[in-house]
Amino acid sequence: MSNRFFIDVHVIQSLPPSCVNRDDTGSPKTAMYGGVRRARVSSQCWKHAMREMFKENFDESELGERTKKIVEKVADQICLLRYVGREEAMELAEKVINLAGVSTDNQEAKALFFMSPKQAENLANLALKEPMPGKREAQEALRVGTAVDIALFGRMVADDPSLNTDASAQVAHAISTHKIENEYDYFTALDDRSPEDQAGAGMLGTIEFNSSTLYRYATVAVHDLEKNLGDATATARAVKEFLRAFICAMPTGKLNTFANNTPPYAVLTALRRDTPVNLVGAFEAPIRAGEGGYQVKSAKRLAEYAQTLYNRLFPAPETAFATGIGDELAGLGEVLGLSAMLEKVEETVQSVLQKDGVRT
Repeated sequence: MSNRFFIDVHVIQSLPPSCVNRDDTGSPKTAMYGGVRRARVSSQCWKHAMREMFKENFDESELGERTKKIVEKVADQICLLRYVGREEAMELAEKVINLAGVSTDNQEAKALFFMSPKQAENLANLALKEPMPGKREAQEALRVGTAVDIALFGRMVADDPSLNTDASAQVAHAISTHKIENEYDYFTALDDRSPEDQAGAGMLGTIEFNSSTLYRYATVAVHDLEKNLGDATATARAVKEFLRAFICAMPTGKLNTFANNTPPYAVLTALRRDTPVNLVGAFEAPIRAGEGGYQVKSAKRLAEYAQTLYNRLFPAPETAFATGIGDELAGLGEVLGLSAMLEKVEETVQSVLQKDGVRT
């Protein structure tokens, strides 16, 4: 299994009253697990927050856009490459996009499409050739120059599955380690220009919220990421920034209302050669409330479960690093500060890729 290499990351994080991820009725998302109701934050929600943080740590040329306006995106590149009118540029862009097998309607893709700046430039170059190349060249232009976020989170193209990019990262839905009950905040707002003799609120309403200590998990198949990006150094950096974003990013739902910008309590990063291992089973029996809260108890439960699993079912990871506020995970890996841990992971990933030739 020398060509398989995974990075697992486990996080215990406490959220105060908050509503970071709502359903269609405005209620915080929940899930049943272990027979009780848990707080839940969807993987899509946290991945969006991660992609927003990527903008702080990657150049925009390294990141893709998921949009229906891909004709406009390619047309922008055409105009940069050659002086042509906007209308002609849009027509050329739509033609080459259709040639690649992506359907459009009124100069917009029929479905959201994930495209990197380099792929838009590739298509623009093809659009300006006379005669315009064939479908094979157009499709190859959409495969070369994959952006970091496309390489991590994948791209699905219903029109032509050959344009798909398999995701090299998986992000689990975060769930609370304990039972929760949603609560309601009844609020009022006063009209600042209302006369003093007219008492009463200018508006009133309710917001549903809950409080929770979450277990969060994600994994990166480093061998697949390197295959998508084609470069060991770029892959190691992408892993580091993926971990940074997963650990530090916070979804923005109702953030102005609740200011729930909390740091993780405990983080475990594990480098495995066999298979990814999600440790959510530690909390199938919910943590019970009591003196001391949920954070410490959750971290202890996670450490005990991991150690038992390593002794009985799967071997311990090849390398592991722990960080956070508490020391409950110290027995599972080398304890480092967050910055040092991220640097160490980057160094380890690059060393493994270069030494063992993980790429297949």
